[in-house]
Amino acid sequence: MIPALALVRLDPPLDPSGDEARRELRRELVRPEYYQDDLLGRLTRWLDRLISRTVDAASGSSALATAAAFVVVLLIVGGVLFLASRARRTATGRSAQAPALTDEVVSADRLRARAEAALVAGDPAAALVDAYRAAAVRQIERGRIEDLPQATAHELAGALVAVFPEHRSAVLHGADLFDGVLYGERPATSAQAAELLALDDLLAGRAARR
Repeated sequence: MIPALALVRLDPPLDPSGDEARRELRRELVRPEYYQDDLLGRLTRWLDRLISRTVDAASGSSALATAAAFVVVLLIVGGVLFLASRARRTATGRSAQAPALTDEVVSADRLRARAEAALVAGDPAAALVDAYRAAAVRQIERGRIEDLPQATAHELAGALVAVFPEHRSAVLHGADLFDGVLYGERPATSAQAAELLALDDLLAGRAARR
């Protein structure tokens, strides 16, 4: 606790102590909407409202009161950034351990056809995921990489790179896209889906389809 803060009483609603600031942060972050889509956007808008209220309330206060108010805001912002970074690391850890291939018994050609159909239907995320799986399963079918049902996207990429070292960059980038879309909830674009369809063509030794 900063000693000066104990001597300053801010007008409501901006008179929280350090403990009160932390409680306010916890109350804000347990609201159910933070577990829906656009978490970062919601946090950004909430922080913007908080800072705006702080500026408005401090405009008629003394310099010491203004400084104290901004210290409290910085504590809350720091807490939000810390929690967001922990959530990002947790999500990354989960995706790094998740199998890339499901228990579904399906051929590379079938996965490829599904990917192309999803792309035409305007679902680039589904197209991207099936395209990466098609590229990996095709090489399993050809006996070039081992069939490891629990392998992650990057473990499959490592096996593919060992066979196709000249395509290392494209293969690793494909694994990154796959994890980001399937487990990181990142939006996919048609261009990215087409890129992974082209990766399947590249590893299969086919000319890219036009």
